[in-house]
Amino acid sequence: MASWSRRRPESPGGFQPHLSRTLFLLLLLAASACGVTLSPKDCQVFRSDHGSSISCQPPAKIPSYLPADTVHLAVEFFNLTLLPATLLQGASKLQELHLSSNRLESLSPEFLRPVPQLRVLDLTRNSLTGLPPGLFQASATLDTLVLKENQLEVLEASWLHGLKALRHLDLSGNCLRKLPPGLLANFTLLRTLDLAENQLETLPPDLLQGPLQLERLHLEGNKLQELGKDLLVPQPDLRYLFLNGNKLVRVAAGAFQGLRQLDMLDLSNNSLASVPEGLWTSLGQPNRDMRDGFDISSNPWICDQNLSDLYRWLQAQKDKMFSQNDTRCAGPEAVKGQTLLAVAESQ
Repeated sequence: MASWSRRRPESPGGFQPHLSRTLFLLLLLAASACGVTLSPKDCQVFRSDHGSSISCQPPAKIPSYLPADTVHLAVEFFNLTLLPATLLQGASKLQELHLSSNRLESLSPEFLRPVPQLRVLDLTRNSLTGLPPGLFQASATLDTLVLKENQLEVLEASWLHGLKALRHLDLSGNCLRKLPPGLLANFTLLRTLDLAENQLETLPPDLLQGPLQLERLHLEGNKLQELGKDLLVPQPDLRYLFLNGNKLVRVAAGAFQGLRQLDMLDLSNNSLASVPEGLWTSLGQPNRDMRDGFDISSNPWICDQNLSDLYRWLQAQKDKMFSQNDTRCAGPEAVKGQTLLAVAESQ
């Protein structure tokens, strides 16, 4: 569903790397107008009362040292496989580090120790296959970790030890086939978990045990076949749930029970032919608005009496239903090709 793509604006408090970078570039343009930018071989530097912000892209040369007041550093599009060992030395005030679109294959366990105030680490589009244990031992303030579009096939919970303030974890676009138990056990502040576009076939039952107020869960684009009744139980305040583009054939009765704040649900592009009675009871009630809508399109629905519960729910919630014309019956023959909503209204 185009309006629900992963690139849509984040909710308040969500990490918005595109917005952060846009603001940063605007600052750099202002800096350029003031003569702060030197030459194409130099990184762009913007200085303010809050500290220095530095952006390095080819053909600039990566600096051998940083100003002591550096708070924002971007070293992107260099196709680096390794980072200079002393890159962060002396930059103890650094708060944001953007290293996207390189070819980084590994990081040193000591890499982040010089920057204990770091809040954002963006490693999007690199070639990382793992992280060294101990990498985050000095990263108690890190609240955003983006590992999107790397080459992670496995993930160890020990890699993330030391992260005490994490609110946004993005592992999307990797090759993960399974997740370790206890992955989020210590991430009580986590608000957004993005596991989209991996190869996940199952999820550990305790995956969501740990966060106290998870708001966004991205599981789209995996190979999940079943949503169990207990997975979401620890997260009654979940607001956005994306399960589209999986291979779901079964959603357990009670899977959504207890979701008090769900605003958006995407189950489109799966293999659902039917769902258990009562599945929808807790969704779309006056105190559970689903104000941002839902999508159950592009599933092979068998529109018989087994969907009577869904029919009633759809009639009450149709104004919040996306892709109505793409939500059609695959059978029985008498209603094949009709929209699910039309069949529901005929009942």
